[in-house]
Amino acid sequence: MSRLIISEKSDAAARIAVILSQGSSKRTSVNKVSVFQFEDENAGTTFIVGLRGHIIELDYPEELNNWSEVNLSDLIYAEPIKKISAHSIVGALRDLAIEADEIVIATDYDREGELIGMEAVRLLDTEGKEIKRARFSAFTKLEIDTAFDDLTEPDVKLADSAECRQKIDLAWGAVLTRFISISSGQGGSSFLSVGRVQSPTLALIVARHKEIEEFVPQPYWNVLARFQEGIEFHGEHVDNPFHSDIDAQKALDACEGATLGKVIKYEKNEKDEYALPPFNTTMLLMEANKLGFPASRAMKIAEDLYTAGYISYPRTDNTVYPQSLGLRRILEKLKDSEFKAEAEELLQQEKIRPSKGKVQTTDHPPIYPTEAATKKQLKGDKWTIYELVTRRFLATVAPPAKAEVSSSVISINNEKFASKGYKLIFPGWKKYYPYLKTTEIELPELMVGADVEILAVSSEKKMTQPPRRYSQGSLIQEMERLGLGTKSTRHDIIQKLYDRKYAEGNDLIPTASGIAVIEALNKHAHIVTDAKMTAKLEEDMDEIAHGSKDLDGVVNESQEMLTNVLETLERNQDQIGTEIRKALEAQHYIGKCPSCEGDLKTIRTRLGKTFIGCSNYPECNQTYPMPPNALVQPANEACECGAPRVKIIRRGQPVSISCVDPDCDTNRLKNFIAKCPSCGRDMRIIYSRAGKRFLGCTGYPDCTQTYPLPQMGQLLGTDENCSSCGSPMIMMKSSGRAWKFCANMDCPEKKEKLAKKAGKAPAKKKTTKTAAKKTTAKKSTTKKTTTKKAAPKKAAAKTTAAKTTTKKAAKKPAAKKTTKTKKDQPK
Repeated sequence: MSRLIISEKSDAAARIAVILSQGSSKRTSVNKVSVFQFEDENAGTTFIVGLRGHIIELDYPEELNNWSEVNLSDLIYAEPIKKISAHSIVGALRDLAIEADEIVIATDYDREGELIGMEAVRLLDTEGKEIKRARFSAFTKLEIDTAFDDLTEPDVKLADSAECRQKIDLAWGAVLTRFISISSGQGGSSFLSVGRVQSPTLALIVARHKEIEEFVPQPYWNVLARFQEGIEFHGEHVDNPFHSDIDAQKALDACEGATLGKVIKYEKNEKDEYALPPFNTTMLLMEANKLGFPASRAMKIAEDLYTAGYISYPRTDNTVYPQSLGLRRILEKLKDSEFKAEAEELLQQEKIRPSKGKVQTTDHPPIYPTEAATKKQLKGDKWTIYELVTRRFLATVAPPAKAEVSSSVISINNEKFASKGYKLIFPGWKKYYPYLKTTEIELPELMVGADVEILAVSSEKKMTQPPRRYSQGSLIQEMERLGLGTKSTRHDIIQKLYDRKYAEGNDLIPTASGIAVIEALNKHAHIVTDAKMTAKLEEDMDEIAHGSKDLDGVVNESQEMLTNVLETLERNQDQIGTEIRKALEAQHYIGKCPSCEGDLKTIRTRLGKTFIGCSNYPECNQTYPMPPNALVQPANEACECGAPRVKIIRRGQPVSISCVDPDCDTNRLKNFIAKCPSCGRDMRIIYSRAGKRFLGCTGYPDCTQTYPLPQMGQLLGTDENCSSCGSPMIMMKSSGRAWKFCANMDCPEKKEKLAKKAGKAPAKKKTTKTAAKKTTAKKSTTKKTTTKKAAPKKAAAKTTAAKTTTKKAAKKPAAKKTTKTKKDQPK
């Protein structure tokens, strides 16, 4: 008797073999394919083969792959063929299946996993053999042993729903991609991709981009008060924001002369703050994205951790732990990890009441740590994602946090100002999940009817802000809300938008080609970019899995939709092609050539390198290098030297407008930071080919002096040198703060400070002076504010620096302001 087990990947096969054989399995080779073998007293000889995901590819017959000759309508109803993509693995499976009495599918238990397993089984001679399914959610001994002790039947309907998706996506992608590419003259490697889920997702990004571009800021005013009752606290007018400066001024004028406000309401309560729900796929990718991980990268790491047995299956919608999970058992395991103290602390609870979300499914539990790990076992990004999953789990089984919240309403001449206080009195789950920041606001205890001192009342002008661009995390959340794609495909869809050059940056900005394709489809075939159409097909595929619809019926419905779309597109083919071609030309335009007045465009070489060159080549050979690792857009203005200026957008740095000529004097002045301590020549910011910035001497190659630089924030020169090592001092501006630092990473004073911070004595006593202290720069602002202060009897005199209107109590001296102020005068 023998058994053949089919897993999704080779490392998964190895993990299953180790668990089932208790470490006695041996690796052999069949047709040059790794096979794990061991003896089982119940199943006899067991062989385990790992696939490479799908070993069957769905494609059209060769005669339908000629873009220029095939009628697109023929593709809609053509039956795709199945091609084997891994012949050696299929050969090994067929050889092993001959003697097998039982074949077990042990792929991931979801749509794609079920289809991957069924594809493999359908290639084998299974007559007289039992076909079984092992369902598990983690590569742990308990889960694997339980799954193989309780084998089930394969879920054919689940596999059919995945195959339905393959057929529908093949047809929609092939027909629409060929139509758009042929119409716009974009063939070969420059083809324009269109997809059933990809296009409505891109439409979301384009719509948000247009909303931002067309946004017209509107002014509004906030009337604010500062009070004193033992401590200083702040209040906001209950009618904020005022959309009229007249109304704001009326509220401000009503407070004029008042030195005391009356408390008309005060409440203080304790409240429980319950933990965030357990991780499902969307929430994990969102939180990982906040840590800087692209969605596709985060999912790849999560899949590796799952296969290695450290976390549970990362593709799940579930946000409710099943009762059978054994939360205390998981905490016991974590005592062998870096989280020993946290696990022991949480195990002391008399009863664990885990948090839960709104979605409960039965296929897989939420994502949780399945085994203990240390930083030595998991390094770099793997540890970061594992720690994120583990801390989220710890938070979900921790007690609620407790906070003291207070609120007050204070009347100033019948104008009401609300204040709020917040104090965390018991951290609870927040102690274990440090990714959320808690800001405490102090509000003194007040008594209704009591008076409080008024320090100032002011009016602050602000402008409305456009909506934020989608991050990968927020886009995945929106895709889930609209029913675009599935938990298993959304991150791949976003990655395709990057790969197709339709979007750039972590804050997703559509390219000109992405905008052109979506605008053409929106105008002439809106159904392609409408989320409702693709969401409807996703629902149909779910119904296949549930047994209420069949594969052929849903495919036929999709074919009718696509036929109607193609007919609409073909009626407007010339117009669509013209619109997209013009947009693509605009995408590459940089500005006018200073040598011949031709068009400067971005040009891509056969080797994949990009530069800026003149459209009149070879008559004009004017070229400029592309700024490395940056998004470059025309600024629609010329530099003093005649070359065009461009917008240079790099992550973590303010948008800069620079001359396209790197040797222009304006660029030299802009990038100048300091004098070289080695040769006395200029040192400036230089970008490597990878886009990393550093400080380099303009005397290169004669002088090779360089300094590494922070990759985020704005850098400015100071004309100062470090008193300790003589290296340049640099000013950094970031997040509204500014400070100076020495460019030398090996500066003795830096090492001394680090040693003190770490609580260690420095190796040698230094006699150098203390480095320049960090300074905090106040945020520059364009807010217009007017300020009035209450005078005892005489009118206040105007100061010259005005921007805020403040009314101040007579008792307190005025706070120094750089704003227009009416100030108290002595008699």
